[in-house]
Amino acid sequence: MSKVEDFLTDQEEEEVVAAIRRAELKTSGEIRVHLERHCEGDIWDRALEVFHLLKMDNTKENNGVLIYVAIDDHKFIIYGGSGINAVVPEGFWESTKDAIAAQFRKGNFKQGLIDGILRAGKELQAHFPWDAGDINELPDEISKK
Repeated sequence: MSKVEDFLTDQEEEEVVAAIRRAELKTSGEIRVHLERHCEGDIWDRALEVFHLLKMDNTKENNGVLIYVAIDDHKFIIYGGSGINAVVPEGFWESTKDAIAAQFRKGNFKQGLIDGILRAGKELQAHFPWDAGDINELPDEISKK
């Protein structure tokens, strides 16, 4: 079994997906988590590539947020679309990354992801509130490679 499957148990994965659904309830924004064993090259470049592969750059308001984790490399990044990046307060992504990292350092990977998801969701709600015509544009499941 690869480290990707070992990173979260099935139950933990379900809890992360439930957090995504909770975070997206009151926003038109989209949140995805992507897990890989290893990141070839620059992590920013890879996160941008995954953002595109997951069609997160095709959201109506470009308000997608990707939490990309390279498990074996012990690295992760939060990548936001231009719509959300234009409105978040300065330092928001760094403070969100710090919250995730604090849990990851303790080995609490599920909780780190949930903390990041809920923080991103709250910020998305503030700037992109849910509207009656909104639809869930992207799957909530964790993507893996």
